[in-house]
Amino acid sequence: MTSTPNPDPVSGPSPAFPRSSRTAQALHWLTSVLVLAVLPLAWVATSLARDAAAKPVLFQFHKSVGLTILALVVARILWRTFNPPPPEVSEPAGLALIARVSHWLLYAVFLLMPVSGFLLSAFNGSTTQFFYLFPIPGFEKNEAIRNLLQSVHLAGQWAVYALVLLHIAGTVWHVAIRRDGVLDRMLPEQKPLIRG
Repeated sequence: MTSTPNPDPVSGPSPAFPRSSRTAQALHWLTSVLVLAVLPLAWVATSLARDAAAKPVLFQFHKSVGLTILALVVARILWRTFNPPPPEVSEPAGLALIARVSHWLLYAVFLLMPVSGFLLSAFNGSTTQFFYLFPIPGFEKNEAIRNLLQSVHLAGQWAVYALVLLHIAGTVWHVAIRRDGVLDRMLPEQKPLIRG
């Protein structure tokens, strides 16, 4: 029998519907916002002319956001390891397996993309300016490794699209069709309105 996890000291007592801790919620939504930012930065940067002044700037921000996502995902995995999420909502075994696998695939692809993207740039001999706060030097230029990493990064891009859309579709299904409160796990507890 699965027991309800102990209350997280950060989030206080467990609500009626078990929610993730405030730390897990913050890491989840911050990662989501940055993923929604990193993709348009890449789309716009690649669409600009080679000599456009904004192109290298956008790529630097794209790489900086990607490395931030990498740090957040590592933090999320470590937090989840030592602070297990609340028990899963009862649903068909097949759907529960899909949800579990897709979550871990999201973690994997959000680790793969920043690492492959940074190395792709580094093996092109480029320096990454992390939000223009400090430089991360590149390596000696290696065309063969760079081409391999470019293929990995491109494949990972399509994996991101597929997994994010699957994640959103699953959320919509839980909210609009099952109405089982799954989304509440990642939302702060709302205090009831007192009417007088």
